[in-house]
Amino acid sequence: MKTIGLTGGIASGKSTVAELLKGYGFVVVDADVASRQAVAKGSDGLREVQAVFGEEAVLKGEMNRQYVGQLVFSDAAKRRQLNEIIHPRVREMMEQEKLKALQAGHHVIMDIPLLFENGLESTVDEVWVVYVPESVQLERLKKRNQLSTDDAAARISSQLSIEDKKARADVIIDNSGTLKELQQQVERQVVQFFERNEKK
Repeated sequence: MKTIGLTGGIASGKSTVAELLKGYGFVVVDADVASRQAVAKGSDGLREVQAVFGEEAVLKGEMNRQYVGQLVFSDAAKRRQLNEIIHPRVREMMEQEKLKALQAGHHVIMDIPLLFENGLESTVDEVWVVYVPESVQLERLKKRNQLSTDDAAARISSQLSIEDKKARADVIIDNSGTLKELQQQVERQVVQFFERNEKK
């Protein structure tokens, strides 16, 4: 059984591709879901966030994402502190989920937005990048999150550029066209994946 690392830029359509891949029997292990679980209500992670960032970091028993987000967005040291709380927990959860799926005989998609940024490409067998040109990324992000051009550009530039990710991919899924075109591309890549990896 194989593990695919699925990544892409913000607003590139990675979640849509992950959903399509589920339809082909892949188990998707989602880093964003694990990140939320790492600081869920009543968790050790949440208690640690409160200890480090203060009482205001927890609101109604949940992490106050807006408050913590504002703290860490403009302060690299605080962002590092938050990552030190969340990342080890996320990695452990995802690893357990991955092993369980592999042992049950499923190929696994590790859905990790910051796969390259966190140096995790060595933990998967193949890297699939969902690609759109940066101009498309910018327009989609502005529309999706109701952001100004400057705010959207700042979010995009906080990640490794989409062109760099594309250059380092084993498989590129171009999502600059229609949903139908995307579905056809995913189907083609899945067929090729099974041809490469299924025992004859």
